[in-house]
Amino acid sequence: MILASSILRLAAALLVVAPSAMADEVADFYKGKNLSLFVGYPPGGGYDVYARLIARYMTKHMPGQPQFTVRHKPGAASLNLVSELYNVLPRDGTVFGMFSRSVAMDRLLGRAGANFDPVAFNWIGSANNEVSICAVWHAVGVRTIDAFMARPLTFAANAPGAESDVFPRILNNLLGTKFKVVTGYPGVNDLSLAMERGETDGRCGWTWSAAKAARGDWIRDDKIYVAVQFATEKHPELQHVPLVTELARNDRERSALDLILSQQAMGRPFAAPPGVPLARIDALRGAFSRAVADPDFLAEAIKQQLEIRLVDGEALQALVERMFKAPAEAVAAARTAIAPR
Repeated sequence: MILASSILRLAAALLVVAPSAMADEVADFYKGKNLSLFVGYPPGGGYDVYARLIARYMTKHMPGQPQFTVRHKPGAASLNLVSELYNVLPRDGTVFGMFSRSVAMDRLLGRAGANFDPVAFNWIGSANNEVSICAVWHAVGVRTIDAFMARPLTFAANAPGAESDVFPRILNNLLGTKFKVVTGYPGVNDLSLAMERGETDGRCGWTWSAAKAARGDWIRDDKIYVAVQFATEKHPELQHVPLVTELARNDRERSALDLILSQQAMGRPFAAPPGVPLARIDALRGAFSRAVADPDFLAEAIKQQLEIRLVDGEALQALVERMFKAPAEAVAAARTAIAPR
């Protein structure tokens, strides 16, 4: 009995000491290091703004208080960065990335070049749950949803596979619009400039939070018509704008849209490569969540008109896993929706 009780006391002591020792080990690993946060888009857009603000506050909340450096690896609508994270970059917890939320579905929907398993990534978190819009420049003269659906409008887009390219294609393939998409614009700001210069009629896949932050004067001065929103639920400020699911004409179209729109809850996701030690992933996730809840962070976000609604790493991980358990018929309908004509 004495031996048994001694073993029990030792086990209890280990349970108390182990987390502390693990935390010390993580802090020791990160102390004095410089972590790289790669962004899959050029500097100057919404992704860059979110990344720099979050990185600055993660330093404060990360064990060992390492420094964070934001780096950019644009290309193929952030697919280049995702491929490097999955196949090339270090798996020790010193590197993670911020990229398009559509990347999580690329493998599921059969996009060429998606040579990675999204479920295998270590998802860190997102600062927001996004609503994306299709907007038309005021000079085009579109002011109703009926006119929007009937006109053969031209939209600016980044690389094929970006939301700016995919969302107009979804409207064409599922709902019968006749939009033309001009790809090849390098950054998100270029899409707005193309619309302002009259090169295109509008842009789709534009997050509402980014539109407000970058072009709030356009919204205030009625320079754009917001035709439709891509989201799981309406944004409080866009109650008059229809959800794309409201335009669906049958269950097949609705099931495809529901699956595609599930990625909107991912906002602007952060993820680390597969194979990073779990204790370091826990540290990154914890630092991310604490940074986004920091009162000073929130005050800065308000000043920059950035919408903040935390989606933590565990929730992102679970969301990606659910995507890959979707019914085969829904996946097939979604693949048809995004397929090039």
